[in-house]
Amino acid sequence: MGKLDPHDLEAIAGRTLDHYNRHAEAFWRGTRDHDVSQNLSALIEHIEAEPPFTILDLGCGPGRDLKALTERGHVAVGLEGSERFAEMARGYSGCEVWQQDFLKLSLPAGRFDGVFANAALFHVPTQELPRVLRELRATLKPRGVLLSSNPRGNNEEGWNEGRYGAYWDLATWRRFLTEAGFDEITHYYRPAGLPREQQPWLATVWRRTCEA
Repeated sequence: MGKLDPHDLEAIAGRTLDHYNRHAEAFWRGTRDHDVSQNLSALIEHIEAEPPFTILDLGCGPGRDLKALTERGHVAVGLEGSERFAEMARGYSGCEVWQQDFLKLSLPAGRFDGVFANAALFHVPTQELPRVLRELRATLKPRGVLLSSNPRGNNEEGWNEGRYGAYWDLATWRRFLTEAGFDEITHYYRPAGLPREQQPWLATVWRRTCEA
């Protein structure tokens, strides 16, 4: 794939977010009962601060995981590009939700103990991923933790049913995160307990390195 120019990036973000806005209610019905407690626990158990933790839910959707984090006693802030999802998340979770495009993040420095990026970062074109990862690193406190769960693949990217996605393998994902200033804590495939060919999701947990 050739280099994406600003117009291409605007189109990718706009079309993907429009898809989610138009299908928001159906998406909520289809995902509200998904069990991602394994991912929530994997993030929380590796944070070294004293609870309650301050956690950014990147791509919070309609607010399912914001509510789950709050029920676990933590302070959760959502970030969501879809206007409709952001409205739904505020109403469902009662949490603060920032409406921001992943490609135009404006994040406070050193605020969060953890970033929960569940089914979110695969929407970032590979070209822009290093910058976005550095921005997430900067919003973490020293030794803060990032959890990312993405549909895995063989480093292909493009349009899929109205949404843009990049589907990385573990080796490529490790390279991007390491170069962005993270140390790997652990990784696993989901859903748990199934043969690998039936585990389409790759979850990885990372710690912000101490170096600047």
